[in-house]
Amino acid sequence: MNDIMNEDKWMALGMGSLKIVCIILGAMIIVRIARAAITKTFTMRVSLTSKLQTGGYKTYNADRRYRTVLRLLKSIVGYVVYFIAGIACLSIIGINVTGLIAGAGVVGLAIGFGAQSLVKDVITGFFIIFEDQFGVGDYIRLTNIEGTVLEIGLRTTKIKGAGGEINIVPNGSITEVINYSINNSTAIIDVSIAYSSDINKAEELIIDYLRTIPQKDENIVGEPTLLGVQSVVGAEVILRISVETLPMQHFGVSRMIRRDLKKLFDDNGIEIPYPKMMVYEREATAISEEGEE
Repeated sequence: MNDIMNEDKWMALGMGSLKIVCIILGAMIIVRIARAAITKTFTMRVSLTSKLQTGGYKTYNADRRYRTVLRLLKSIVGYVVYFIAGIACLSIIGINVTGLIAGAGVVGLAIGFGAQSLVKDVITGFFIIFEDQFGVGDYIRLTNIEGTVLEIGLRTTKIKGAGGEINIVPNGSITEVINYSINNSTAIIDVSIAYSSDINKAEELIIDYLRTIPQKDENIVGEPTLLGVQSVVGAEVILRISVETLPMQHFGVSRMIRRDLKKLFDDNGIEIPYPKMMVYEREATAISEEGEE
């Protein structure tokens, strides 16, 4: 009864409750401010990136990557702040948090040793998304895998190969990446004509044709260039053409140019080299020599 009527205990209980309420409210305010700051920072970065990615550059799911990192950072901020607030509240109640933290540290250390590869995968996946190394829809090549990125997670990345196979790669094993989808691609087309053909005429036809194709295909950036004679091999002369295209569009542009040049050469009498076979009749030559004797 004395404990119930003890004013000091009620004052301590009230002060403790007030402190707990203040800690919870303070944690909520800190989380809101931190999340708003993170959102503002990412919004400014997305806006700046969209302004810089003009001309021949193409954005591939950049907003999705930023949203993924944004959600991840917001969750981390909430967990950290509320964990600290919870520890502070337990300390006010009178629970010894020192032993609790020490025990949690030992458990965390044991889990860390047992899941090193998992932690490595998660950390690497975070930096892949945060640094915008590649995104969904990009065509990339790893050490022994090449294809289109289907999904990026914190632990694994899914890549679709040329044959339709799905490769699931742990992020921790990704050490080197070649991304073909960031910058414009360049189509290099080698065109062969017969050694006896008129090179000047062939070059004029190619140059006139190249001036017309930027209007025919929106994937072509700038005006294609005829670099000239690349090599002379046997009975053929190889002319090289360079065309800048949007990312990963050089395959289709190359096929179109080869098809059109074949028809153009046929219409203008430019011979394309083909295998030739010469037959010598030794018996006929021997009979003719005996007749002369």
